[in-house]
Amino acid sequence: MNHRSFLTTTHALAVSVPVGLVISSLTILTALSLGVRAASASAPASAPALTAEEKAAGWRPLFDGQSLNGWRLYGKPAGTPIGPGWRVENGILKKIAGIKTGDLITEQTFDNFELSWDWRIEKDGNNGIKYLVTENRPGAPGHEYQMIDDDAPKWATLHAESRTASFYEVLPPAADRPLNPAGQWNRSRVVVRGPLVEHWLNDRLVLAYELGSPAVKAGIAKSKFAKYPDFGQKLRGHLMLTDHGDAAEFRAIKLRELSAP
Repeated sequence: MNHRSFLTTTHALAVSVPVGLVISSLTILTALSLGVRAASASAPASAPALTAEEKAAGWRPLFDGQSLNGWRLYGKPAGTPIGPGWRVENGILKKIAGIKTGDLITEQTFDNFELSWDWRIEKDGNNGIKYLVTENRPGAPGHEYQMIDDDAPKWATLHAESRTASFYEVLPPAADRPLNPAGQWNRSRVVVRGPLVEHWLNDRLVLAYELGSPAVKAGIAKSKFAKYPDFGQKLRGHLMLTDHGDAAEFRAIKLRELSAP
């Protein structure tokens, strides 16, 4: 009912029925309207639906937009309560600032895959997604796709290997990568197929490398991961959302498994 027809109906009611009844009717209508709005605002948003093309290509959501089903704490037994540092609100998975809860990993492991997700961080924020993750090497659990507020003075002295979309501490991304600033959404992808790995940022390929290659070995040798001789090699592993203590948000986390090359 539009505004004009509502007024016309109300006028007709005022002519044909007692005023008290009209007021009661309007009160009920208002209450119902407010109730619908409140329910709509408080209802949890579901994960963005995959398109028919995405489904046909093998994509599936890793985050359902309503729960942490399919995820658990790194290094903890299955079923361990995750705690308040991670929260799901309106279709978004939030890392709550200042509440240290622990890193999240997928219950499943993956070998050859394409991972896609949307993310944003707070000003001065730092976070990352790790892949090829193992619980047998806690000091270097996996390769990290870095996500950080590159423009923050706090991080002005960081070397290129620790900037957004880098293979953290090992290989730098393209200097002209298309990064949106803190507080705005970015979209990233990681592709692992055989020994080849790609990092994408906002639809642009910004880093490509080969697992176990001389370039990777040289990067690791200069990093804090140098004491782990098997780091940088291919393995079937979990995916990880890291808990660095800063606020970060994730949505549309999805994956498709790829055939071996």
